[in-house]
Amino acid sequence: MGLLDGKRLLVTGVLTDASIAFNVAKLAQEEGAQVVLTGFGRLSLVERIAKRLPEPPPVIELDVQNDDHLDTLADRVGAHLDGLDGVVHSIGFAPQSCLGGNFLNTSWEDVATAVHVSTFSFKSLAVACLPLMKEGGAVVGLDFDATKAWPVYDWMGVAKAGLESCSRYLARDLGRHGIRVNLVAAGPLRTMAAKSIPGFKEFEDSWPEKAPLGWDLADTAPAAKACVALLSDWFPATTGEIVHVDGGVHAMGA
Repeated sequence: MGLLDGKRLLVTGVLTDASIAFNVAKLAQEEGAQVVLTGFGRLSLVERIAKRLPEPPPVIELDVQNDDHLDTLADRVGAHLDGLDGVVHSIGFAPQSCLGGNFLNTSWEDVATAVHVSTFSFKSLAVACLPLMKEGGAVVGLDFDATKAWPVYDWMGVAKAGLESCSRYLARDLGRHGIRVNLVAAGPLRTMAAKSIPGFKEFEDSWPEKAPLGWDLADTAPAAKACVALLSDWFPATTGEIVHVDGGVHAMGA
């Protein structure tokens, strides 16, 4: 039996096979889970990437800024699965003006987009999936440590701070439904999202040197394994938690 044997999961944010979400879906299937993916915009690309998984899963469209998509999500997922035991939130976006050292000059409109997609969507996704989680389960989101002001991360750092707070309130309100809510704060990885951050090389150059355990910028497996563990039954009394998978950098001084 696998760690997720019989579990039914919804995984968002699979855009390339270098993404954490892809590795979560792959490992989840290997551990016995049924998986449905969501995609935004380029669905054909997500469907092509999905074929690289051990068992190509269904792909449904989800724009977290589209109320109709959210309102119908449970029915559309329900066409493939008879319920959900876990949801992975791997969704984040900020306009270029929100990143790269432009913090003092970013417009509210762009900040609002970053917060809507990267923060509020965590609540939106959880609520949209709630009708399918009648037996409880786990919601896991992907985070980047928001306790510090990182170089070039700017308003996305603010959005991640909101995500961390949102996860605690969700843990409070979904606990009565038997649903655990946790985050995995991964170190920097060379994903599609990271490549869109101006000045990302600052993280690349310094992180492996600061990490007590070292850090492989190309290896999404450690973060994926943490997600799968939190989706499993091995953390039955853990909620509102942030699990750092960053080689230990978060615990070190400057």
